[in-house]
Amino acid sequence: MKENSYRKQNKGGRTPKTDPSIHRHVFRLTDEENAKLLSLFEASGMPNKAKFIISLLFSKEMKSVKIDKGTVDFYMRLTSFHSQFRSVGVNYNQVVKLLYKHFSEKKAAAFLYKLEKQTAEMAMLCQKIIQLTEEFEAKHLKK
Repeated sequence: MKENSYRKQNKGGRTPKTDPSIHRHVFRLTDEENAKLLSLFEASGMPNKAKFIISLLFSKEMKSVKIDKGTVDFYMRLTSFHSQFRSVGVNYNQVVKLLYKHFSEKKAAAFLYKLEKQTAEMAMLCQKIIQLTEEFEAKHLKK
């Protein structure tokens, strides 16, 4: 009988917070102020507007992430170019094998000479691309 009186009854539901936020404040903004607040809120990336305002009021650290569309576009194009460059290398190997398989040694060497010239031009183009990429990184990415 005594054991049942000491037992804590479970009420269910969420466990109560140790320090609940019970105080409410209301303020009004003009259209310009509201637009500025909303743009700052979107730039912060915080999921909750109330927590964002509290962090601004009490000058907690607020992180703002800006995404440059040009930089993202440049990165995507560079990535696709890299994959194309790799596929050219694979095709190069396949062409060399086919040349030696289907042509005589002399004809295959003549075709490979032409292919070698094109490869040298592509290597020079690749060096220019690397140089442009380094310039872009120096000017725009490393701040």
